[in-house]
Amino acid sequence: MDFWQVLPVAVALLFIVEGMLPFVSPGRWRAMLTVAEKMDDRTIRYVGLGSMLFGVFILYWLH
Repeated sequence: MDFWQVLPVAVALLFIVEGMLPFVSPGRWRAMLTVAEKMDDRTIRYVGLGSMLFGVFILYWLH
């Protein structure tokens, strides 16, 4: 499979995973957004960086 075949599958899986929390527990999702709104930009960037590095680690581990 080439990149253009895998990319839509990856995006679809991202939407599925991201939609699970608001579907299962909308109250917790709303509370999480409230907490995120109160965070400063630096903290949010560190969370994003950690998430990206974790994703890269998983990809490296799987291949």
